[in-house]
Amino acid sequence: MAKKKDNKKRRILKEAPVARNCPFDKNKTEPDYKDIGILTKYISDRAKLLGKDRTGLCAKHQRRVALSIKRARHLALLPYTPRI
Repeated sequence: MAKKKDNKKRRILKEAPVARNCPFDKNKTEPDYKDIGILTKYISDRAKLLGKDRTGLCAKHQRRVALSIKRARHLALLPYTPRI
């Protein structure tokens, strides 16, 4: 007799979400494309933008950080690709 296939879906383990404590709201500041030290916290080791579930930013500041990173890349302040 043929064996029955297991049709159950496997659970994919995700990283634990970061608490929603937006540092820009706490300090009452705005992300700036010239402040490379702060912007590098929101870029992965592969030079990709991190999502707001990984950064803990609110939606408004996540959009502004993304725009600031894109501006900094355009002005060659940040790399488009990871450094080898």
